[in-house]
Amino acid sequence: MRFADRRDAGRRLAQALERYRSAQPVVLGLPRGGVPVAAEVARALGAPLDVLVVRKLGAPGHPEFAVGAVAAGATVLHDDVVQQLGIPPEYLDRVIAQEQEELARRERAYRGSRPGVEVHGRTVILVDDGLATGATAEAAIRVLRAQGAGRIVLAVPVSAPDTLRRLTPLVDDLVCLSAPPGFRAVSLSYDDFSPTSDEEVLACLHERPAASAG
Repeated sequence: MRFADRRDAGRRLAQALERYRSAQPVVLGLPRGGVPVAAEVARALGAPLDVLVVRKLGAPGHPEFAVGAVAAGATVLHDDVVQQLGIPPEYLDRVIAQEQEELARRERAYRGSRPGVEVHGRTVILVDDGLATGATAEAAIRVLRAQGAGRIVLAVPVSAPDTLRRLTPLVDDLVCLSAPPGFRAVSLSYDDFSPTSDEEVLACLHERPAASAG
């Protein structure tokens, strides 16, 4: 399955999530690329939209290859990958500190002084533009569990099959439109996979403001 762009993926993903409309869910996008997808889901379901900021921890020399992720209140490391690559602890300490600083910057940029949407006891649909290693999504799921989300639905247009198998037990439902056996990269499922800017994230959030707490 191919998608024209993230907006197209979001509209098609929303069709598969229609059954959650009656649950009055909160839709959370993973910045940056997951937010345009999430915006279409939120619009279609008439749901509030917010972001859950998570930062990937890249491997030495290969920053796009995730060996873990950080979010507010959670750090996830793929220990088997860290050991396999022989990544030293001092490198991990340094990159975790750097990404925590960037995480805080993005929180300020996207929200300002506005608090995040309340998820306690709510059905949360967590959206990204695709899953490769799944480290970012896993960190986000841990944060939502800690915040007392009532039900967590992970929704993505495309994923690596092994990542789906690993993350399925961590959520209440996982909705994925495509998991090609020969998966190589999320970008290969899109005609347009241009980087998403902070400005586009803010525009998406302004389209549908986050719900008030409670």
